[in-house]
Amino acid sequence: MIHRQPELKNVPFVLALPDHGRMRITEVNVFAKAKGIFAGMVVTDAKIIIPGLQVFDDHLNLADKLLKRLCNWCIRFTPIAAVDGTDGLILDITGCVHLWGSEPLYLKAIMNKLKSFGFNVRAAIADTIGAAWAVCRYGKIKAIINPNDQREALMALPPAALRLDDMIIDRLQKLGLYTISSFMNIPRSALRRRFGQQLLLRLDQAFGKEEEIIQPLQPVEAYMERLPCLQPIQTAVGIEIALQQLLENLCNRLLKEGKGIRVAVFKGYRVDSKTESISISTNHPSHHINHLFKLFELKIATIEPALGIELFTLEASKVEDIVPLQETFWTANGNLESKEVAELLDHLESKFGSNILHRYLPNEHHLPEHSIKLAASLKEEPTTTWPSDKTRPIQLLQKPKPIEVTAPIPDYPPMNFRYEGKLHTIKKADACERIEAEWWHKPGLQRDYYVVEDEEGKRYWVFRSGHYNSDTKPSWFIHGFFA
Repeated sequence: MIHRQPELKNVPFVLALPDHGRMRITEVNVFAKAKGIFAGMVVTDAKIIIPGLQVFDDHLNLADKLLKRLCNWCIRFTPIAAVDGTDGLILDITGCVHLWGSEPLYLKAIMNKLKSFGFNVRAAIADTIGAAWAVCRYGKIKAIINPNDQREALMALPPAALRLDDMIIDRLQKLGLYTISSFMNIPRSALRRRFGQQLLLRLDQAFGKEEEIIQPLQPVEAYMERLPCLQPIQTAVGIEIALQQLLENLCNRLLKEGKGIRVAVFKGYRVDSKTESISISTNHPSHHINHLFKLFELKIATIEPALGIELFTLEASKVEDIVPLQETFWTANGNLESKEVAELLDHLESKFGSNILHRYLPNEHHLPEHSIKLAASLKEEPTTTWPSDKTRPIQLLQKPKPIEVTAPIPDYPPMNFRYEGKLHTIKKADACERIEAEWWHKPGLQRDYYVVEDEEGKRYWVFRSGHYNSDTKPSWFIHGFFA
């Protein structure tokens, strides 16, 4: 709330929800808490203590949503971030600290950022989740625990620092075991018999004897590169430099593993906590840096850096193995497996949209409009070969269009035809080719196709549907155009 309304930064305020006809406080800020206001108090009682107390309506699941948003925001510091209960976050900072110089500087950067948003923050760094959790919530001296110093750091802390059930904590306190040091050296068999397996598990997790796995809010992509920025980036040139560096790192890795990108997402994490992203896809797996950069380059203008971008990431959400292909020396004709053709298709789809390019395969039907089918992908293999023994137009209409025809006698090609208001006089015509639908399909009239040429030298594919007889006159249609 302070992030959106900075004027509340130094003002006591609370969140409240209606409860049996009264407004009851659900959350309090630091200034309100310092003056004796606490969660669960009735708003009218709180206003007696602080007459000018600011009260805002709370919303169901607001805290949970806010915590998840903060968890996503923390991805700028580490790719592995998880929500811990209702009031905490767990970050796996392995391999990230050096980007900020040291652990103290890294921790300070995170805490200062969160405090600038108006949050009261406690944090700790340790080799185990259990030790960091305990020191963060119950520690009073240092927030950074050196490797293998977990036992010493936890000895003076209460049993609740081990994340134990309330029943176990009560039992420990009744026996006078008020600190972890008072029972940590008791034989394990005695602890198990009196307090159950959970106490031993939590001790082992805190001391590093039992591994504890983080379940990140966002699954970490197997192929992802990160680039933090010393200063927020606001220019297109800076964004391009960041993208180029990330592509080089990722593509060099993919090259060694014999893989290529099919889908990739480039993200920029802004200073104002918002995220900008652009994505590309390829028809064939590629680790060609220049080609991938050109695909992204077409979309960089859509990124709005605002006050600046402080972290860039590049995720390859889909990768595939690259199958080595035998180079062809004696032909200049490209094919779908050629790198040049694949990159051309990628460029066109990235610029004009993914639905502008279509590939067709032969289909075993006699009628021309049914003799082709749309391929499901560029890699789909045809089930039959393209017919090469018949003359077919370069452009085939999806549906034949009717034309007005003057024919000398039945079963002869037309002398002229009118199409879209223009009269075409026929100068040449090839012999008739009869085409009929398969008998197992819906029956229809046979078609007599002619290749005709008009006075301008343009060639057309026209057909007569049915025969001339005394009762009916057959219809004529145009079905395609030759070069």
